Amino acid sequence: MVFLQEHFYKTLKSFSKVELVFKGSLFIGYGKPVKSEIEAKEFINEIKSIHSDATHNVSAYRIDTEYNFAMKYDDDGEPQGSAGKPIYKVIELKNLQNTVIVITRYFGGVKLGYGGLVNAYSDTATEVVNSSGILEVFEKVHVLAEFDYSEIQKVKQIIENFGKIVDENYFDVVKFKIEVKKGLEDELIKKLVNLTKNKIKIGNL
Repeated sequence: MVFLQEHFYKTLKSFSKVELVFKGSLFIGYGKPVKSEIEAKEFINEIKSIHSDATHNVSAYRIDTEYNFAMKYDDDGEPQGSAGKPIYKVIELKNLQNTVIVITRYFGGVKLGYGGLVNAYSDTATEVVNSSGILEVFEKVHVLAEFDYSEIQKVKQIIENFGKIVDENYFDVVKFKIEVKKGLEDELIKKLVNLTKNKIKIGNL
């Protein structure tokens, strides 16, 4: 067996956009799942470009991959700690990773005060997450199975209940590369061995 190193984490399911109004100020929230800090920054710049006429474009992101950990929040001119940090707190409390949220504000003429700003940005970020939904990404394991052609249907039937075939080769024997959630690989191997009456080889990739 060979393990595909990939952290278990929660992130946004998809891009989302919401609009809320607080005392006349329009808050437009955007959220997106990302795979790197570069992608997060590009998304922030994209929203800033779209809303270059806005009063503020506040942002926060949290990235945690095998190769990179980064977190940042930016008040973009709002009173320090009143905007970017509340957005980041929502990301943190929801235990989200590889997530970026940008909230654009168009001032409506009435000042919200520090507490009002915290609530507005926090509530908008929460709505972004609710709108997108949360996706759980599981650590995966790859298993290589080698067997005779006569065992194909049996093997496929078992794999359907545990994971999926990500690569297959048909030569003198059949070779399947199987992807399965970590923790289920031992049960998968046991069932493959039992059903084929040990007519299968489980090897390294």
